[in-house]
Amino acid sequence: MALVVLTARESVSGSDDNINSVFVGTPDVSELAPGVRLYEGLLADGSADWAVTLRHRGYERPQVLGSHEDALAAIRQLKALGFSASAEAALWPEGVITSGGKAGWIVRLDDRYETQDAAQPDADVLSSAGLDVVVEWTGVDPHEHRRRVQAALIVIDPKQTEGKLTPDYGSALGERETVASMAENAGAVAAVNGGFFVTSGRDGIPGTPAGIGFYAGELASEATNGRVAVVLEGDGLDPLFVELVTELTVAAASAEREIDGINRVPGKIRNCGGVGGDIPTERPKHDFTCTDSDELVLFTPALGVETPDIDGHEVVLDKDDKVVGERVPGGDVPPDGSTIQGIGEGADWLAEHAQRGAELRMTQRIRDTRGRVVRAGPRAGIVNGGPWLVRNGEVEVDLQGDGLIRKNDRSFGYTWAVRRHPRTSMGVDGRSRILLLAAAGRQPGVSDGLGLHEVAATMRKLGARDAVALDGGGSTTMVGGGRVALVGNASSGERAVGDALVLKAGGGR
Repeated sequence: MALVVLTARESVSGSDDNINSVFVGTPDVSELAPGVRLYEGLLADGSADWAVTLRHRGYERPQVLGSHEDALAAIRQLKALGFSASAEAALWPEGVITSGGKAGWIVRLDDRYETQDAAQPDADVLSSAGLDVVVEWTGVDPHEHRRRVQAALIVIDPKQTEGKLTPDYGSALGERETVASMAENAGAVAAVNGGFFVTSGRDGIPGTPAGIGFYAGELASEATNGRVAVVLEGDGLDPLFVELVTELTVAAASAEREIDGINRVPGKIRNCGGVGGDIPTERPKHDFTCTDSDELVLFTPALGVETPDIDGHEVVLDKDDKVVGERVPGGDVPPDGSTIQGIGEGADWLAEHAQRGAELRMTQRIRDTRGRVVRAGPRAGIVNGGPWLVRNGEVEVDLQGDGLIRKNDRSFGYTWAVRRHPRTSMGVDGRSRILLLAAAGRQPGVSDGLGLHEVAATMRKLGARDAVALDGGGSTTMVGGGRVALVGNASSGERAVGDALVLKAGGGR
């Protein structure tokens, strides 16, 4: 279907006040398909400046936030070097659920600079004196009102469109692909990046979901247990946002064992939230890789690359889950079968109960955190996300529940969630319309991005009754009408990601 670009007058009269009110001025509006519109414009149009920020010694890395005592000591040290500085309290915004109290204190020189280069000489003096400092753009600060934010919004009206919204991982789960490529190959009229995924071989198989992934009726990755996900059943135009738990087992003639994961490196659980005694926690812990020395992991044809080359044991199954081979771990997954790898006690279990010829029985259940079974049909899809942004019409950003608060790292949750970055989010408004919002960031003077509380406030202003965050940062991408409408950071280009949400026109109900 041809892309229709609406005039300013048509864009105003053809959309409601909620949408227009979030943009500065009149956004550019394109009709991508019946019932599907793309809005592009600015959410804010200001300009911040540069500052020199002191970093404190942290448990794992230098931290921007310190205690009040740290801040006062740093100010005295800076004064002794001839610099005037102040401490700013970093406060948790309203609606953000955390462990409570202030996030910490930020220490900065009182001077502000028009350019990064202008700030660097003062930073160099402090560095030569042994202080850890960084030159920062103040537009990332949640309290800085002088900000600029480029954004794009796709609104899908299920009453007017005949499309299908579904998750897509591209050609292989174990390979990354750009949203633009996935949209083109799927013939999609619109697409955004999807859930969190493994980005480094240190943490698993790059491209695989760091949380639940369910595509075309098949479970391809286990849940980060207790974390919110997006369930798309049928045509995907009535999304369900729900915290999920996966339960996986394998049974032989005389024994049954838990399967710890699907399509990931045994022993490495990205974002945690696993089962079976993972270290240091079985609760969600974002951007952290938990470990477990005793695991079973199932591999399906969706993986699309060889299974990991690890120390352990691997068995090959046919389409009926009968063991047809045993091997040293590493190799192709049969197109009409699967494999199971084991390490530690998991390897011992396979060696004893899954010998060639054994007939295994596998079960997979997806439940919500109340224990109710989530029945995903053959057309269903699920992408991981989090945290919640809006729940029942109210802003609710649960950093603690999503593993974004670190006991030994004051800065992590504040920097990741409250400071401004590129963001992608999904919501549903009171008219059952789907809202897909993307904001660019990390581009001083061009676009600063949003804190999660600001994404939540924007979603609520758009009329969302429920909304969740998807992957953001460099992954943020929105495609509409055959072009890339927005990327998280234009200076680094479009990032290849793990999966995407694609809207196919005429997908049928």
